[in-house]
Amino acid sequence: MFLRKTTAVLAVAAALSTGFVGTAHAARTLLYNSTGAAQYDKEIEAAAAVWNSNVKNVQMRKARAGERANFTIVADPGWPRAQPTTLGNGKIWMGKQAIDQGYNITRIAAHEIGHILGLPDVKPGPCSSLMSGSTGGVSCTNPVPNAAEKSRVERNFAGTAKADLATVEDAA
Repeated sequence: MFLRKTTAVLAVAAALSTGFVGTAHAARTLLYNSTGAAQYDKEIEAAAAVWNSNVKNVQMRKARAGERANFTIVADPGWPRAQPTTLGNGKIWMGKQAIDQGYNITRIAAHEIGHILGLPDVKPGPCSSLMSGSTGGVSCTNPVPNAAEKSRVERNFAGTAKADLATVEDAA
């Protein structure tokens, strides 16, 4: 009897610690304002949708009139970059230089949002890594985070990891 109760207690503790039960919580919602990059609205919305369909602990939507955005997105003549301030907050510059060179706009937006979500660049890297950025090549159109990137964002927004946030400028 004692052994059966001990085994049951250990099984419940293991399930809790691995997240199989008892860890349900509401996703954190981040609001973004992309009025400063209106020419890229379709691609920015697609990038947010990619993240929303690939992670559960954080979701994004465009801020409505009167709502304070967690991060802003603006058009810029330079290279794309992000400046996270705190996890989930900051500013993104949709750099026209990379767009003019032929880089995929949705991938750029998804990559820069990745920085706001606490992800660093992974360079050099393959096209299968969203955070490889420009090292994926101009022909790379993949806007989807890989398993490791998804997992890190889930951890960041589950409160179990601290993100290392800094201004990130994506090198060509």
